[in-house]
Amino acid sequence: MDVVGIGADGWGGLSGAARAALGGADVVIGGRRQLALLPPEFAGERVAWPSPLRPAVPGLIEAHAGRRIAVLASGDPSFYGIARVLAEEVGPEGLRVLPHPSSVSYACARLGWPLEDVEVVTLVGRPAGRLAAGLHDGRRLLVLSAGAGTPGEVAALLRDRGFGPSRMRVLQQLGGEGERVTEASTAEEWPEAVVDALNVVAVECRRAPDALRLGAVPGLPDAAYEHDGQLTKRHVRAATLGALAPAPGELLWDVGAGSGSVAVEWMRTHPSCGAVAVERDHVRAERIARNAERLGVPGLRVVTGAAPESLHQLPPPDAVFIGGGLTTPGLLETCWDRLPGGGRLVANTVTLESEALLAEWYKRLGGELVRLAVAHAAPVGGFTGWRQAMPVTQWAVEKPYGEHDGATSGASGRDSVTGADPRAHSHRTAPGATT
Repeated sequence: MDVVGIGADGWGGLSGAARAALGGADVVIGGRRQLALLPPEFAGERVAWPSPLRPAVPGLIEAHAGRRIAVLASGDPSFYGIARVLAEEVGPEGLRVLPHPSSVSYACARLGWPLEDVEVVTLVGRPAGRLAAGLHDGRRLLVLSAGAGTPGEVAALLRDRGFGPSRMRVLQQLGGEGERVTEASTAEEWPEAVVDALNVVAVECRRAPDALRLGAVPGLPDAAYEHDGQLTKRHVRAATLGALAPAPGELLWDVGAGSGSVAVEWMRTHPSCGAVAVERDHVRAERIARNAERLGVPGLRVVTGAAPESLHQLPPPDAVFIGGGLTTPGLLETCWDRLPGGGRLVANTVTLESEALLAEWYKRLGGELVRLAVAHAAPVGGFTGWRQAMPVTQWAVEKPYGEHDGATSGASGRDSVTGADPRAHSHRTAPGATT
């Protein structure tokens, strides 16, 4: 199967190999906009993708089995494009991809930006809140737009997150005859101009002087979160994420999530990290979703329900954080049972009862048991002294590969419910999903 990328310059911008692949096909499948770029004399059957696209792919391939199929896609089909879906269906060895320059390559060429220094954020089929995680003073972003309304959404988000002074440019119909650039000096002055649906938004990030500074590592200021006091505080949170040790593509369970700060900062470490925040209180669960959206990880899944009952249908985690409810019968056992070999479990507590429980598990399974104490300078009359926060006892442990835990029935490295290899599960969830 040939997968051919095409740009706004249409048939005339294709290479000889790309034209030959399309011309030799019995059927060409693509979006209506891409198919309309084929010349009138083109003989092959044209089939437009239905909506939703992903579920229709196997059926369309099956319907045209035995025919020479070409797929027409926008730009580089392997860059946030259809090539990924097709490779999952027919295998990469069954594809020949003929890419066209992507809109990102065109945009960097027009702007004079080094491609390797630019962060790309796609909002095609994704919430605008994803952009917030990439906002850092001085960074350059290219935003792949979902349509004509995306630049306005981007400008509004920049203003709301304290980046109104950022310079914005909208590059439209890149590579085509209708190419043009709409520019505002800053996002605050974005004119809500009419733009073409085929556009890319270029942002040069500038933080407003009074905006809260959010760094790229765990330990965001407590003021970054909406909370009711149920919040893992900044310094303890940084230590907790260090013990959890997130890596790209991994999934976290944040059990007793409170305000969701640990799950949020786990996901901020890498775009491919996923997390499920489990919280029994529905008001707090709604608050977690708002925190996730505001801090750039709207894909955080929020499960409203009690643990351990709510855990049984979740995909197996790579790491578990227990921030509340440690003494709930069966909670620790369930989390340990579902954790695969090499997975990490971290539990924090401030109560003597839960501390005694962690000491018992530490004696049985090892790991690291530490007490975290933080003091803040505070006024003492006309002087300054230390105000001690409640100390936090933290137990962190990694599950050995191939171990059968004597306290539970599951085998590490396998899902105790399905028996499946947890690495085979997808960590992707619907953006902002709440169950």
